[in-house]
Amino acid sequence: QVQLVETGGGLVQSGGSLRLSCVASGIIFRSNNMAWYRQSPGKQRERVGIITTNSTTVYADFVEGRFAISRDNTMNTVFLQMNSLKPEDTAVYYCNLWPANVHYWGQGTRVTVSS
Repeated sequence: QVQLVETGGGLVQSGGSLRLSCVASGIIFRSNNMAWYRQSPGKQRERVGIITTNSTTVYADFVEGRFAISRDNTMNTVFLQMNSLKPEDTAVYYCNLWPANVHYWGQGTRVTVSS
């Protein structure tokens, strides 16, 4: 059974930072491209960025150099370091494979950025 468990969200002021973590189980983590996604209130879920098996990263335009995705294959964990947060970054953040597997969505971790 595949589980993706996201942690690290919280309330932060505009300009602040957070580091999200996602621990994967039930998959051969090192063999999978991973991604972070987010869903803001009233909007569809969107991709934040991806990290390939060789740690190449690609980000959505809205990231604008503020976020960094990394992975630790020994810990089956993917990270999302978010800096210079803006109120519009408020969302529930999820990790999943890339492309996403519809059966693997977890509960996500909520990030709220206050102005």
